[in-house]
Amino acid sequence: MEFSKADQAQIQKRGSDLSTVLYQISNFENGFPFIDAQHAASIGSGILSLNKEELTFYQGVFDQKANKKKLLKFVPASGAASRMFKSLYTAKDEGKEDASVEQFFAQIKQFAFANKLNLKASKHEILGDVLTNNLLNYGNLPKGLIDFHMYGATARTAIEEHLVEGAHYAQSRAKVRLHFTVSPEHKTKFKALLKQVLPAYEKEFKVKYVLAFSEQKPSTDTIAVDEHNAPFRNPKGEVLFRPAGHGALLENLNDLDADIIFIKNIDNVVPDHLKSSTIIYKKALAGIVLHYQQQMFGFLRKLESEQATVFMIRKALKFLKEKLFVEPPKGFRALSEADKLKYALEKLQRPLRVCGMVQNIGEPGGGPFWIKNEDGSSSLQIVESAQFNLKNKKQADIFQNATHFNPVDLICATKNRHKEKYNLIEFRDPNTGFITEKSQGGKILRAQELPGLWNGAMANWNTVFVEVPLITFNPVKTVNDLLRKEHQPA
Repeated sequence: MEFSKADQAQIQKRGSDLSTVLYQISNFENGFPFIDAQHAASIGSGILSLNKEELTFYQGVFDQKANKKKLLKFVPASGAASRMFKSLYTAKDEGKEDASVEQFFAQIKQFAFANKLNLKASKHEILGDVLTNNLLNYGNLPKGLIDFHMYGATARTAIEEHLVEGAHYAQSRAKVRLHFTVSPEHKTKFKALLKQVLPAYEKEFKVKYVLAFSEQKPSTDTIAVDEHNAPFRNPKGEVLFRPAGHGALLENLNDLDADIIFIKNIDNVVPDHLKSSTIIYKKALAGIVLHYQQQMFGFLRKLESEQATVFMIRKALKFLKEKLFVEPPKGFRALSEADKLKYALEKLQRPLRVCGMVQNIGEPGGGPFWIKNEDGSSSLQIVESAQFNLKNKKQADIFQNATHFNPVDLICATKNRHKEKYNLIEFRDPNTGFITEKSQGGKILRAQELPGLWNGAMANWNTVFVEVPLITFNPVKTVNDLLRKEHQPA
């Protein structure tokens, strides 16, 4: 594959390099391998179910240590709201009303943004005001700036709900740190809204918010190719690069300095009267992170010393298997103690994440599975359907039998026992990307996504799954989701 000097200059300007682009092209040529799923994780087999005593204990661990830790809430907030309004766009542009459009107008007064509309106007005018006109212009905004919930006469946006959540569980020494990933064209609007609302929230919760923003880095964009895997070019003849999905945000996450990082999607929020379960479980999951991390660091201190005993190696291996759900490869028992020690050290010297899992309700997306790794060990992974070979009956059955679903509810610890940040890129599985086929300008375009942020991007982390209540998962995929009782006032 040859690239001109102009192509190479374009690649370099994006912060990438030719070897990375050539590697991406090889992925198009060779494809990504399917994962080797052993079975779905479930209660008693990879997923913890906390009883009242455990819930209280882990909340206590968190409450006791929170003020000594740097906490951060990380919210991917660049997602466009346009997909929320797909049926409304069809009604506006083509005059076609389906049942969802009928429901929208029948219950329009229940939306948090309703009092900003002229409800006496025609349907077409209202659609214009909601989607494209300067009145709301929601079709051109990110989800974070949409009015989600009503509190009396006041509406609260999705991003404001994250401010409130953060004050309840991401507070350390009266500081609440939040980091939002945003699209560059929306950053000004985010900052303007937050400047307007922050004083009231700081006064209400007696905290100081420390806010930061980042954008998906151009260097993480992946090359697009045609049906022959040659570089796809725009009308100017330039190589086309495309955003590589949420896996690209691993670079943003890697830049953050915090002891505990809460990760949650921008649209998964509820009004105040339903927040208690979210707060309780966020604290409990963070408590598990701190409790397990303390044990991991304790084992590492002893195993890294010259006094690492056979007894301590076995205790560490038991912890890995029973608490971190890392099953050793076949033939492991026959290995020398030196090789067992090396294995234990390698598995313990990794970032840690505790992931909430809800019962499977048929939502599209990833789920928790036991996966066989390259070294023969098995561990827990969040896996998307695209990573499965669904033509293989055994793998299809494993996928279909999943009892739980990934709601993107992660608590992460990304530092080693010396308080140094891990380089998270080193723990990504590059073989877990995705290839999609689209059409552009009447031509076939093949695009590539990097390993997903909570999928392959965290494949080599230590992972613990915990069942969380379904009430903690209330995403807003379409505008009518805001009509569900979980998004309505008490």
